[in-house]
Amino acid sequence: MWLELAEEDPEAVAELSRGLEALARSLAEIEQSLRFVGEYDSHNALLSINAGAGGTESCDWVDMLARMYLRWAEEHGRPTEIIDRTPGDQAGSKSVTMAVGGPNAYGFLRGERGVHRLVRISPFDSANRRHTSFASADVIPEVEEADSVEIRPEELRVETYRATGAGGQHVNKTDSAVRMTHIPTGIVVQCQNERSQHKNRVFALRVLAARLLELRRREQEEKLAEMRGEQSLIAWGNQIRSYVLQPYTMVKDHRTSHETSSAEAVLEGDLDAFLEAYFRWEAGQRR
Repeated sequence: MWLELAEEDPEAVAELSRGLEALARSLAEIEQSLRFVGEYDSHNALLSINAGAGGTESCDWVDMLARMYLRWAEEHGRPTEIIDRTPGDQAGSKSVTMAVGGPNAYGFLRGERGVHRLVRISPFDSANRRHTSFASADVIPEVEEADSVEIRPEELRVETYRATGAGGQHVNKTDSAVRMTHIPTGIVVQCQNERSQHKNRVFALRVLAARLLELRRREQEEKLAEMRGEQSLIAWGNQIRSYVLQPYTMVKDHRTSHETSSAEAVLEGDLDAFLEAYFRWEAGQRR
């Protein structure tokens, strides 16, 4: 039938093909819009990565994960901004906090929250032994001042200190870094990435507002789960994914069972298949 139609009217076939492609794009857009129905899914994301047990190896793993997410954002044309980075004692970073923008940034990345496990031959081990390292990722939505997050000045303790790590002599010789403590909740945020103390204060306040909003959301979810007599589906801090580089290569998500042997590609930012698998898994959890 297609062959006959193509012979009789090639232009009609081309037009029909374009129509089918447009329909497929529309269906994909509808499917994607249905995924991002959360209150803050449309917001920018604040992504924090923290080293776990493992010393220098875990600090290096933090930098590898940070690069992975930065590469993913770059591939999708999303703006990123490093808000804070605390260097490791010998190499890598103890923690990295970044902002990721673009449409539905939080909606895309919220499933990355949890513990990420790395297995490899450590470049820091002179005996070339295999090491297992852990780092945790936390993803929260960035909020605007219009959101109902009230931060009273008397509830804040603000400290300034001399920044460490890269950034030039000015950064390291002035008290430009800011540590902000919200006294009622004990939440502590810090920023030392900018040379200006004022800019670091602004960034720290942005992160604090987002963390307070996330704390309120978690408390509401825990209360609802208690009322329903259910255990919350959100496993804060549980291991979600393993990245194995030795003796074989594999990245596996332990929630969705999605896996690939292309570990190097994943670490270069090829995360879309894992994000897609998470959306399908999440939809199944809601049923």
